[in-house]
Amino acid sequence: MSKSEKAQKDDPQESGEGQMVSIDLPSNDLRRGFKARQVNMLAIAGALGTGLIIGTGTALSRGGPGSLLISYTLTGAVIYFVMTALGEMASLLPMSRGFDGYASRFVDPAFGFATGWNYFFKYAIVLANNLTASGLVMQYWRPDLNVAIWVTVFGVLVITINILHVGSFGEAEFFLSSIKIIALVIAMVTCLVVSLGGGPNHERVGFRYWSEPGAFAEYLTTGSTGKFLGFFACLVQSCFAYTGTEVVGVAFAETPNPRRNVPRAIRQTLWRISVFYILGVILLGMAVPYNSDLLIGATHESTSASASPFVIAIKMGGIKVLPDIMNAAILVFVVSAANTDIYVGARTLHSLASAGHAPEIFKHTTSKGVPIYGIGATALFSLLAYMNATTSASTVFGYLVNLVTVFGTLNWVSILVSYLCFCRGLRAQGESRKDLPYRGPLQPYGAWFALFTTTIIITFNGYNTFIPHFKIADFITCYIGIIVYVGNIFCWKIIKRTRRVKAGDMDLTTGRREFQEVEEMESNQRK
Repeated sequence: MSKSEKAQKDDPQESGEGQMVSIDLPSNDLRRGFKARQVNMLAIAGALGTGLIIGTGTALSRGGPGSLLISYTLTGAVIYFVMTALGEMASLLPMSRGFDGYASRFVDPAFGFATGWNYFFKYAIVLANNLTASGLVMQYWRPDLNVAIWVTVFGVLVITINILHVGSFGEAEFFLSSIKIIALVIAMVTCLVVSLGGGPNHERVGFRYWSEPGAFAEYLTTGSTGKFLGFFACLVQSCFAYTGTEVVGVAFAETPNPRRNVPRAIRQTLWRISVFYILGVILLGMAVPYNSDLLIGATHESTSASASPFVIAIKMGGIKVLPDIMNAAILVFVVSAANTDIYVGARTLHSLASAGHAPEIFKHTTSKGVPIYGIGATALFSLLAYMNATTSASTVFGYLVNLVTVFGTLNWVSILVSYLCFCRGLRAQGESRKDLPYRGPLQPYGAWFALFTTTIIITFNGYNTFIPHFKIADFITCYIGIIVYVGNIFCWKIIKRTRRVKAGDMDLTTGRREFQEVEEMESNQRK
């Protein structure tokens, strides 16, 4: 048993502090320097990023408040079932490798290889997305400066933070995440106050924008078809907003006493979905009409793409100073997200290298336990953000949203397929779900629903690339992720000659006994 594994078994608190590093294979090289308060804050704020604070503007302008609410609720249900599925697997069979570990163990080693690399690509590409978003936010104050300038400034900043010791990273993220939560709560409350006439202009809006211009916007065409296409555009964008929520579920593998702590983490996720996402888009739909020229993606040439829809809501309410304060807080949002992207991407490469799925150079760490080559490889993807030097920043933002959405939703597919195979293995070996340490509500039916919905979204997410005429750049960014994902599966299967895991031969015991012993020990300590 390695030193890091022994520490986790002997000290339950060490396991809690290492939650966010649980995507790594156990290693003497990586340092688990997080404190419990840092992990708890990251669990709440980790998935709050550009998709919610900026991307909702595009969705609102294309689908209207009604489509926005329905799509966020539907996708929220999908991500909830993804989390409960992951919770069932992790509470019974904890694995430090994370998603690719379950995919290899329950489906096929080639499926695990593709899942691991897909997870890396998601965080590497969303890094460029967040750096582009930082430039969009800065253009709120300096529209005369190219976004590429801010990509450089904030790119250097987050790379420097990640080169520091993991304890420094955790402390920085704790304060950044605190600001994110406070800022989002203030934005939501302000939207409500403005809608009820509490702003300086004293104009009571209420749900007026739901009737004029209306709850459902037409997108790409007119009539019912246009409204449906607007809804589907919101559905695709909502997937982008929710991507990253599942990373908290990886912590289940190192959570002491899963019978108590896994349900608690699931409830925390449900609470975050309900308050920050669903309630957030309701309040946003009350405060901003979908045909506002200020929304990102609007057709007005004078439109500034740098403002978040929440800032626009405050601005429309006549509040003079708060928009600048909120825009500064939103800048913290995107910089914090970019900071986390490099961290997770580098640790994912370390995990892949430890499993033999990536070059061994990515296993190398500094004396402070930092996977320096992984950070360098992840940081290279920030160069994608420089596309806005010759293309509109909002256009580049849209390209990156397409890429991240596909890679993010494919992560959900990997988790759901792994879970359904896991359930098949339980049945084949005569085990009951009733004996699991944690059982998710409505499972496994919820997993089938989530898998069907996610597959539909992935398949048709690029429909707008054909209307009104074919757009090759948009088409590529909408579907290249699928080609990479499927290509990785077949390539690894051919090279390594892997075989699909049969239900009767599935390993449902390794790691299980040791985990139960730790749980019993912790229970005895509490008594």
